Amino acid sequence: MYYYADLKNAPAELVDQLSPLNRRGFQLGWVGEQKRPHMPDAETIVSRWQQDKAVMLPGLLEMKPFQPHIEQAHRLMEKTLQTEDVAAQIEQAPYTEQLAEHFPFVASLIEEHDDQGIEKLYFDAEVDGEVVAEDLWCKASWLSYHADDASLRFRFSFGMEGYEDVAIDPNRQSWAGGLCDALFPESAAITKNDKINNLMRQLLGSDPAYVERIVYFNAPNGGAQMHHDVERGHDGVVFAQMSGSTFWLALAKPALMDELKAFITDETQADAIKSVMNSEADMQALMQLATNRQVMSDYLEAYDHELLEAVMDRLPAFTEYLVVRGYAYVLHAGDVLLMPQKDIDSCVWHAVTCLGDEPGEALSFAVRAEHK
Repeated sequence: MYYYADLKNAPAELVDQLSPLNRRGFQLGWVGEQKRPHMPDAETIVSRWQQDKAVMLPGLLEMKPFQPHIEQAHRLMEKTLQTEDVAAQIEQAPYTEQLAEHFPFVASLIEEHDDQGIEKLYFDAEVDGEVVAEDLWCKASWLSYHADDASLRFRFSFGMEGYEDVAIDPNRQSWAGGLCDALFPESAAITKNDKINNLMRQLLGSDPAYVERIVYFNAPNGGAQMHHDVERGHDGVVFAQMSGSTFWLALAKPALMDELKAFITDETQADAIKSVMNSEADMQALMQLATNRQVMSDYLEAYDHELLEAVMDRLPAFTEYLVVRGYAYVLHAGDVLLMPQKDIDSCVWHAVTCLGDEPGEALSFAVRAEHK
């Protein structure tokens, strides 16, 4: 992979092959591919999963059968950007037909308390006219607060968001997944994919259940800051790029803390780090974090971890550091990334940046063993 913190440092013959890493108003460098990675063998995939390492599966998906659904999803995304009215779209074809068999539309709600929320759509699940699951929802949200980031996500779940332990109700989890299938049939690229399902059986020791699903549209100048997706009962995340391209940094929490400590305490990086600190006091506090692993771990999990966020998400030198260390991936349509998320101490943290001039669709499905 090619990476340059400043385009002026790139050889002239490579400039046209490089894409800017712009996310939420910050320029994090320029990246390009030397060559596409090879598909890892089954032994390598299992080994990396067991070691809590991300696993890229390049070109795994056959995209042609899903192209009409992907194009429809982009139209939904564009209409949502224009009107911020999702309900009006799903009450028209083709969504009325896709929902008709099992998912009557119940209501929509604008959540005034959520500045990122656009609209939440509620459904029941029915079989032969009988309700088998209630209070399922699809929530459309902005991915960030940044004015120039048009990234969207459609999240599927049920019950009280942020309060309910979804892991204790596998029936409604399953039906919420079915709702995702109905609105975004291209979900079958994961859920009906024999290669993925056979692989997940090896990794989980059971049939996989794809739960707590999100359909993303990462837009130019957008993406996700460094974070994890741990939720009780889940084993990991299957991410599939359906259109467009994204740049990823992905590494397990212990490795992230190791790399943060090494980077922060490297005297040659001091000037770069100071450029994203607000004061000398912040610089000293950051250095202190690097001296105590448990304190750093706890700080990472805090809602406000601004000092480390400044390094992880706004500093090109740290992006370059992780690229050189082998934690970077570029995903194109048809690529899959597996990320173990079994617990808070070992989970894969990851950051995502849109590449190119157009939004791309992606599926991000939590996975758990069907039978535990």
